[in-house]
Amino acid sequence: MTLRLVQFRTQDGARAVAALDAEGRGRIVNGVSSTYDLASRAIAGGVSLEAKLADLGVGDHVDVRAALAEGRVLAPLDHADPAHCIVTGTGLTHLGSAEGRDAMHKKLSGEDSLTDSMKMFKLGLEKGKPAPGEEGCQPEWFYKGDGSSIVAPEAAFASPAFAQDGGEEPEIVGLYLIGPDGSPWRLGYALGNEFSDHVTEKFNYLWLAHSKLRQCSFGPELLTGPLPQAVTGASRVRRGNAVIFDKPFLSGEANMSHTIANLEAHHFKYEGFRRPGDVHVHFFGTATLSFSAGIQTRPGDVFEIEADAFLFPLRNTLSIAPAAPAAVKAL
Repeated sequence: MTLRLVQFRTQDGARAVAALDAEGRGRIVNGVSSTYDLASRAIAGGVSLEAKLADLGVGDHVDVRAALAEGRVLAPLDHADPAHCIVTGTGLTHLGSAEGRDAMHKKLSGEDSLTDSMKMFKLGLEKGKPAPGEEGCQPEWFYKGDGSSIVAPEAAFASPAFAQDGGEEPEIVGLYLIGPDGSPWRLGYALGNEFSDHVTEKFNYLWLAHSKLRQCSFGPELLTGPLPQAVTGASRVRRGNAVIFDKPFLSGEANMSHTIANLEAHHFKYEGFRRPGDVHVHFFGTATLSFSAGIQTRPGDVFEIEADAFLFPLRNTLSIAPAAPAAVKAL
């Protein structure tokens, strides 16, 4: 059995969690105001999310589509203290993803030599799907921010005034809660838009870390259980009444050079990422970028990502944040 969970605010502003049926109709989960609370109770009771939900039961019906239209849907997992939510990701994990990255990172040392991106991708093809009990190679990894970097579904990204680009990255996201004993628990998966500055990254791949320090979005729903081997969807950029980019979005391990278990193992092997009570949001990578197709995004553009494993699309609008220079003062 799988669950589909949505966090939202009721008409009076209170937080709530809804469990969805196969058609996207929601009913409010009794006794909890957050997915974090539901998961914490499941871990404490030694039961699954499905079992804990069955124990709590559901109540009033909720129109999730109306809540989305009214901007009341939240990310499907968060933490009351954003500093205890860690947002990270891995790159060069999808079949075909190296081509776009390689075009961005071409060296001048000759066409026959492999770029660092291609070397990393090749390593993933060779050792990214280890047999049970074996250790696979570690992927490219990056940090995006804490919980304050997360933008709700249907809300706008605020690209920094200093950014040179603000482009979508359609991905599957793993959502985790660290248990009281330091064990990572995967709650499930969500659609995500990792949102990066590809012009900054293109200048020099050593600026990848800078390019990733941007906002992100995921949801609207959290899907429990195993991720389908093949996830098929689409990534679009809408400008006014026109669709200026529309390409297939493929994920799932059938379309990846790494297993999800390998990506998780190399993330949670660090003790600092096993701090009890923390939430982790981990983006698994993509092979579809409008930037690679020559699209230059503008304020007002709408990013739209959908996939067959999820009921609702993820939409966000691009905006530009006011300049906010950070002046350092000496004490």
